[in-house]
Amino acid sequence: MGATCPAPEILDSFQAREPAFVVETALATIWKVRSPRGEAALKVYHGEDMKNEAAGFDLLAAWDGHGAAKLYGRTARAALLEWLPGPSLGDLTRTGRDDDAAAHLGEAARTLHARSMPAAMKLPDLTDWLADLFAVTFAPSCPPDTRRNMGRCQALARRLLSSPTETAALHGDLHHDNIRWSERGYCAFDAKGVRGDRAFELANAFRNPIGAEDRQRDPARVRHLADCWSESFAVDRSRLLAWAAVKCALSIAWRAGGPLERDPEFDLLALLTSIAPEGH
Repeated sequence: MGATCPAPEILDSFQAREPAFVVETALATIWKVRSPRGEAALKVYHGEDMKNEAAGFDLLAAWDGHGAAKLYGRTARAALLEWLPGPSLGDLTRTGRDDDAAAHLGEAARTLHARSMPAAMKLPDLTDWLADLFAVTFAPSCPPDTRRNMGRCQALARRLLSSPTETAALHGDLHHDNIRWSERGYCAFDAKGVRGDRAFELANAFRNPIGAEDRQRDPARVRHLADCWSESFAVDRSRLLAWAAVKCALSIAWRAGGPLERDPEFDLLALLTSIAPEGH
């Protein structure tokens, strides 16, 4: 499918019109459209299904606009969502308001988790996600320090999984650029949907937003975020830092696509691993 316009049958299924291209990702293309609910975001997946994002729409439906974009409708390969005009929390960081963004992010996570989720909701388990980290292999050229850091994160992940605290339905990809301003306040979108340790929810935010790579690699910022989010989201600071390192290692493993050789986040992995506590 070209990025210029969604297929007519997809527009018809949502009674959507006047599509304006927004962005194309590896999995989907997003248009801004007009719909019976007003301005909306139409997300159309490139394949015949939603890949690993289907569970995220189940979560959005359950949140029903409570701290998240409203889900107006979905099919097997497309979804119509509330249009969030922005700015994003990533925009705040990129314009010098990183502390404000961090505070709003903690509040957004707390708002999402205040909503009770249906007990019968089926979500992938965090343990299954981490299988790719445990299975990572290394190319001969992979730096020895990186091998050690990946191994330490594997050990951290095993300890975290073996000492579960509060298990919850997680957005799974909650970071600065997945939270935008709306008339109801800051709302999350692009949920992955996973069930696991509640302290994992903000782990990926340490690696964000895009365009703030120097900030991500500032040890003082890492510690400040841990202080801020452990208090506002009421999770153990040590577990939060440990999950931050593990999530960085997991993302590196996902990107490797085979024996790990090089990655732009080797230095960030080293920083997060050095700050992560040995025990929790």
